[in-house]
Amino acid sequence: MEKQISSSGLTKVQILIMAIASGVCVANIYYNQPILKDIASSFRVGEGEVGSISVLSQVGYGFGLFFLIPLGDKINKKKLILSLLICLFFLLILMTFSQNIIEVWILSVAIGIATVSAQVILPLAASIDRVTTGKTVGYIFTGILIGVLGARVFSGYIAEWLNWRYVYGFSAGMVLIVTVLLNIYLPNVKNQFNGYYLELLSSTIQQFKRFSLLREASLIGGLLFGVFCSFWTTLTFHLSGAPFNFQSDTIGMYGFVAIAGALMAPVFGKLADRGNSQRSLTIAVSLVIASLVIAKIASSSAIAIAVAVLLLDVGVQAIQVTNVARIYTLDAQSNSRINTVYITIYFIGGSVGTSIGLLCWNLGGWNLVTWQMLVFTLLGFFIIVRPKKITVKINKE
Repeated sequence: MEKQISSSGLTKVQILIMAIASGVCVANIYYNQPILKDIASSFRVGEGEVGSISVLSQVGYGFGLFFLIPLGDKINKKKLILSLLICLFFLLILMTFSQNIIEVWILSVAIGIATVSAQVILPLAASIDRVTTGKTVGYIFTGILIGVLGARVFSGYIAEWLNWRYVYGFSAGMVLIVTVLLNIYLPNVKNQFNGYYLELLSSTIQQFKRFSLLREASLIGGLLFGVFCSFWTTLTFHLSGAPFNFQSDTIGMYGFVAIAGALMAPVFGKLADRGNSQRSLTIAVSLVIASLVIAKIASSSAIAIAVAVLLLDVGVQAIQVTNVARIYTLDAQSNSRINTVYITIYFIGGSVGTSIGLLCWNLGGWNLVTWQMLVFTLLGFFIIVRPKKITVKINKE
């Protein structure tokens, strides 16, 4: 079958495989959330012990973000991606046959570290694509979003019909398939950073000082991902209580609405390619504001909440795609380090949003949570629309 070449220099098949592989990788961080009770029953441990699994996965992911992603600017990105995927495959096999909760804890950290391959695929695509970066990144980011949103639905149903161990077994199979495909279709890109590893990490921190656009995009991204995490963390509590009293399977259906919203990401990537990033960001943050207003005013309507989920997801994902497209125009030779800065702050924003969201829920329920999310969103809106002159200082690396 002949591969059709896109204007970006990547074939459509390559872009599709990179998107699927990214989603398959990142989903492994979130598989554990719906099956914690099953794991607790399997090893006869309490909620406190099993609850550490999700935290440890995130800790591992954060560790990998800072210490591994920058290597994409020093060593061959394709080799780095394939190495991480091979490690992930074996870790998932070990998780499938884990014997006690301590093994699960250790493997959760290791799996979190290995899943950062998705964040090496993004800068690889951007380094090849110099014409339609936003469009290409948008497609790959859509794959990541579907992986994040679909992971909970997938693991929940597999665990219900089979066993929680099958979740990781099936995931290992999917990882093996995408590893083979990436080995066949992924191009090689020459890197030009020749310094030592510690110099690479130091240079990563310097990217934050180097580009004002990166600082702006990171702050906007962190704030809005904080809104996203706060919303989804507390939505389960809101829908499981009065007046809804929904069961977990019904609540899970809202994830499909969110996946539909994720499919809009490439549209905003195209706007960024046309030089309309400011317009794209303004429209996107306006959708988030509209979503939160609906969620607040019509908090007892299941249909209104579904509309709010759709608008919120479209808005937040559009902001992230636009931001990623913008930062990849700064310096193609430093894409992995630039991505490390952005994704690390993005990840911190999500953690802060989750923590504050839970605090607001405990203090004032859904009403206070929606106020908190509106404050975060309005801060992001102010950063986007405020008068500014962005200058870029190019340092010789």
